[in-house]
Amino acid sequence: MIYLDNAATTRMRPEVLEAMLPYLQDAFGNASAGYALARQAHGALDAAREQMRSALHAEKAREVYFTSGGTESDNWAIKGAALANRQKGRHIVTTAVEHHAVLETCEALEREGFSVTYLRPDGEGRICLADIERAVRPDTVLVSVMWANNEVGTVNPVAEIGAFLRERGILFHVDAVQAVGHLPIDVVQAKIDLLSLSAHKFHGPKGVGALYIREGVRVADLMDGGAQERGRRAGTENVAGIVGMGEAMRLAEEELSTEAARQSAIRDYMIRRALLEVPGAVLNGSREHRLPGNVNLSVPGVRSEVTLFKMDMAGIACSGGSACTAGAIGASHVLLAMGLPDARVQSAIRFSFSCDTTREEVDAAVEELKHIAAAKR
Repeated sequence: MIYLDNAATTRMRPEVLEAMLPYLQDAFGNASAGYALARQAHGALDAAREQMRSALHAEKAREVYFTSGGTESDNWAIKGAALANRQKGRHIVTTAVEHHAVLETCEALEREGFSVTYLRPDGEGRICLADIERAVRPDTVLVSVMWANNEVGTVNPVAEIGAFLRERGILFHVDAVQAVGHLPIDVVQAKIDLLSLSAHKFHGPKGVGALYIREGVRVADLMDGGAQERGRRAGTENVAGIVGMGEAMRLAEEELSTEAARQSAIRDYMIRRALLEVPGAVLNGSREHRLPGNVNLSVPGVRSEVTLFKMDMAGIACSGGSACTAGAIGASHVLLAMGLPDARVQSAIRFSFSCDTTREEVDAAVEELKHIAAAKR
């Protein structure tokens, strides 16, 4: 099988599994207890927290809170910040191309009396600073903008947005699930207050993630019932998963510059081949501001589900958009918000790469796409 759906999830690296195994077997202690076995688990959590701090360039390890993944982190950040600061205002700004974990959380807050502005991107899926400047109001308490889009791979100018919001005292949340492990991240430089991430997007285990909360930022606690995560997120910690996330993050950071350059070269190669050789192919998203491992193409006249079926039959795994909505019927909310014509929206296919992806695999995908496009004629 040729796997080109790494924006949905990635293969866990062998080094990550090896790091996790001791905490699934002999070192199984509960990190909240007081004996030696528990202290070993607690020490592993501390080490993983420091690995995450280093990768995010946060100032303090205690600003990193472990969660079950990106969806939980987004919920905690947005609901927690909005509810804890509602005396300052009840207006939130986000974008129409966010992941559903952000959009549906904002919709839930609307039902509780908050007002939400949903910004539409440009035709490449990008939000610019001017959009934010026009949207904020005296009662704006939070702005949430994704670092990079999960469907079209467009990268937003988060540092520019962060600087503008910090000057005005407005909290800034960034869903960085697609960016962490693939782009350089510096929460201090970008003036980010809250940042969400998920381990399985950078070759870590599923079911574990983190939320960065800048020290001093008021955020309501997520769950009651225990003292874990400094009393803010109750529940026995997933020690093995957290250790795996830390190891995956360490490996991703070590290889970031070389791997980003390698994947960018494969990405550009695939785009060039597809646009030249696949009849009618069009690129969705930004050519300049794009994740290293994302190619989103439309072949008007061939519906996405037809292309996906034929790719699957050829042993190639790719996606029609977000994995979280792949089973749902309906057009991509991202492509619709970008204002793309219906023929492009209904024919979009996403290919996404990892450290395992080769040029030969991309060649095979382009050849199959050529056959599929030719068959429509």
